[in-house]
Amino acid sequence: MLAQQRQQVLQGIPLLELREDALSLATALVTKGPLPPKAAEDALHLAVATVNGMDYLLTWNFKHLANATIRFQIERACRLNGYEPPIICAPLELMED
Repeated sequence: MLAQQRQQVLQGIPLLELREDALSLATALVTKGPLPPKAAEDALHLAVATVNGMDYLLTWNFKHLANATIRFQIERACRLNGYEPPIICAPLELMED
């Protein structure tokens, strides 16, 4: 029931393209950047948002993405690879009062 409700909310929202440059950025975030190999899927999530020019990346992943201690390193790694990173935050940070 809840899964169906979530899918209904997402209807009409376009999917981002998984491009080769996203795969390259994700690899760089793991091999040369701040994310550990076990966070490869998180790196890909971030890379897809980044190369597609998203302004925000909403996530509940506080271990690897919405993490204040490594956020600067993530942003730096994206910029070193030629991309402006999205603002990484939890959904609650964008909700109005």
